[in-house]
Amino acid sequence: MIRNVVVGISGGVDSAVSAHLLKERGYNVLGVFMRNWDEHDEAGRCSGEQDLKDATWACQKLQIELRQVNYVKQYWTAVFSQFLDDYQQGLTPNPDILCNKHIKFDLFHKHALETLNYDAVATGHYARNSLGNFLEHRDGYIRDVRLLIPADTFKDQTFFLAGIAQESLQRTMFPLGDLLKTQVKQLAKSIGLQRLAEKRESTGICFVGKRDFKSFIREYITSKPGDFVDVDSGAVVGTHEGIHQWTVGQRCRLSSFLKPYFVARKDASSNTIYVAAGHEHPALHSSRIHIGDINWLCTKSRQQLAKNGSLRCRFRFQHTKPLVSCQLRSYQVQLDAPLRAITPGQYAVFYDDDACLGAARILHGEPLQQIETPIAMQQ
Repeated sequence: MIRNVVVGISGGVDSAVSAHLLKERGYNVLGVFMRNWDEHDEAGRCSGEQDLKDATWACQKLQIELRQVNYVKQYWTAVFSQFLDDYQQGLTPNPDILCNKHIKFDLFHKHALETLNYDAVATGHYARNSLGNFLEHRDGYIRDVRLLIPADTFKDQTFFLAGIAQESLQRTMFPLGDLLKTQVKQLAKSIGLQRLAEKRESTGICFVGKRDFKSFIREYITSKPGDFVDVDSGAVVGTHEGIHQWTVGQRCRLSSFLKPYFVARKDASSNTIYVAAGHEHPALHSSRIHIGDINWLCTKSRQQLAKNGSLRCRFRFQHTKPLVSCQLRSYQVQLDAPLRAITPGQYAVFYDDDACLGAARILHGEPLQQIETPIAMQQ
């Protein structure tokens, strides 16, 4: 029977309200603050210290114990180093998915269950668990637990959880799954956590902070000048300071051209960025996507794909974008309608009507108009 729960306390309103809801249900709650990034390396620009102060204050208000764990070294190795390596190879990574996979739902999860010997872990993510948000009906080992879409579909964070191990869901609670963000903030104010309810939410990549991304990435990756090449003519239309500073679909802001240029593809071997004129250029759109191995969160869907060779489902590669219907095969996604700026290194995340089925890393999308290399153009 689930009685003792570790809650990941971040210093924000969502995790604090999650801890409150669990305590109200009669669980024995322990708060744990994860230190994943050493903000002193960045001249205090990261909000980690303030988050710890807010987490401490919230736990005092809720009358629960707060402990700390330090995963700075592990985060650097599993998330940040991979982040840098990917950018140097011309990819665009998603550190939030990597952090959930390697830190929050692996190291932290194991620490809570195996070292602290608690029964379950809870977080402030907007998601639902098919066992119930509070695991009140859990009885023995459940083989296939589903990651369900939350009530607040605008705040849906299942996209960022799509890379975690299915087994982690069996002992994870999402207390906010049935609530809207507005309700969470109202509840926070009613229990004396108004300071957190009014706290500005962090957005973007935590270790970048408020800095310009290009300025940040220059601190870790040496600039290497290269050419912008027009996908239609093969002509050099400008120069850049490094492929790591650009991502597919991004506007290049090259001057003296009739139409604005956008990044269509990056070639790390030649340090070339191929650009297309016009926001809707066919070289920027893809309907067929090549992916890596799928991390399955739904056993039934995995079995159906293995049996039939394909699976009808829905797809997104950015958490804010609408879902698009698709045909999923082992290492390929065929979209019903083309999408713009399919980005290598990002994640293809799959859904049915109710749940997140899993995810796979995007290797590349096939553009509606093939992008020719300079050698091919000369032939």
